Amino acid sequence: MDILAHTLWVAAGVTVLRRHRPLSGRAATAALVLAALPDLLHLLPIAAWWLFADGSFAALRGYSVATPGHEPGLPPLVQWGSHHLHCAMHSAPIAAGVTAALWAAGPGVRIALLGWWSHIVIDVFTHSAAYYAVPVLYPFTERGFDGIAWNTPWFMALNYLALAAVGAWLFLSRTTLRRR
Repeated sequence: MDILAHTLWVAAGVTVLRRHRPLSGRAATAALVLAALPDLLHLLPIAAWWLFADGSFAALRGYSVATPGHEPGLPPLVQWGSHHLHCAMHSAPIAAGVTAALWAAGPGVRIALLGWWSHIVIDVFTHSAAYYAVPVLYPFTERGFDGIAWNTPWFMALNYLALAAVGAWLFLSRTTLRRR
């Protein structure tokens, strides 16, 4: 799924959670950041190559919007770093390890981690074998589930219609809650 949709789904979830329990602004913001982070963090090696070596902004931009087989050429070390960061950020075993390590930090951190978990779960089903299948069991395997590619036009339209419907429901139910 695209970064905006990941963030909007988590924003909807945070809004629902806030209606039922206290949730700090810090935890809500962290959940939104963690919903987007898996699709951004893997750009760091490319950004570093651009800023500190002979890379270019065009390569960074090109890689960030590339489709399979049309990625710009990258030095092997940059490609390796980017690939493994992407795999690690979409890995259930790695997310489970981080969650276990941070569990005692309290409910705010747990809520924030739900942003990351939602990204992983959504991406497993919204990436296809032909469009960057998510290596959900990395580092044990880099194979991914063959879901529906999120950029399929009918799926994108359906996803954003669902987001609009949820947004409208949240807005209207907020107005109704105030009247009570």
